[in-house]
Amino acid sequence: MRIAQRGKAPPPTRAINRAFAKKMQKSWAPSAKVPENKIGTSMTKQAQIEETLREKIISTPELILDDQDLMTALIAANEKAMGGNIVDLRGIAMDRLEARLDRLEDTHRSVIAAAYENLAGTNQVHRAILRMMDPLEFETFLKDLDGEVADILRVDAVRLVLETEQTEDDPSVRKLGAVLSVAEPGFVEAYLTFGRNVPARQVTLRQIESGAHEIFGDKAPYVRSEACLKLDLGKGRLPGMLVMGAEDPHHFTPQQGTDLLSFFGGVFERAMRRWLS
Repeated sequence: MRIAQRGKAPPPTRAINRAFAKKMQKSWAPSAKVPENKIGTSMTKQAQIEETLREKIISTPELILDDQDLMTALIAANEKAMGGNIVDLRGIAMDRLEARLDRLEDTHRSVIAAAYENLAGTNQVHRAILRMMDPLEFETFLKDLDGEVADILRVDAVRLVLETEQTEDDPSVRKLGAVLSVAEPGFVEAYLTFGRNVPARQVTLRQIESGAHEIFGDKAPYVRSEACLKLDLGKGRLPGMLVMGAEDPHHFTPQQGTDLLSFFGGVFERAMRRWLS
């Protein structure tokens, strides 16, 4: 027994296929006219750019080799392309060479900085010596030591200690001011060695808690480092000592070189011999 269906009867199969084909044809129809050779032109420009870049790299490879970031990126890309199961000895060697180059650059900068510092120190000593040779009177000579000479050397105090049998109460000593102080024989050796049984060095650089009052006077509490130059004042004379004091505890340290101060002390010795004669 056939059951009757409500509504319209289904269209024939051919009609459905024809309608579907027409619909698909409309959907695939171009909405706008595409310019000819558009894709080809774009690819040609890209190829030209790549070729230009390639020729530039080939002609000037140092542009890549001198750029550390580019070289690092290229090496990293090469390692990634090889995979994790391959050990790149060349990459390891490059890392070591790069680390060594960094150390060499640091050393180079340190050497240049030290050279500039030595040059500046040499200029200071030369200027101080020229100023020290200007005075025509001994009193002016001593006054300049704690004045312009100290300013040139960038120290806070300069004192001259002479061993003698005289006392500071002597009028001839008192009028020379605070720069000069006299001491009993043996004081210089004891001061330089702190009383130990060791030979005194020509130049002694050290850090101290405070300066000696008998040398620096009122400035003694502020002195944190000093340079002591032992003076040979000639045959038949007791030794002397030139002391430079600084408030900066790092201005004079035992690790510093003493060549410039030795030269300054040698010139000062000769100047003192001339004044004492």
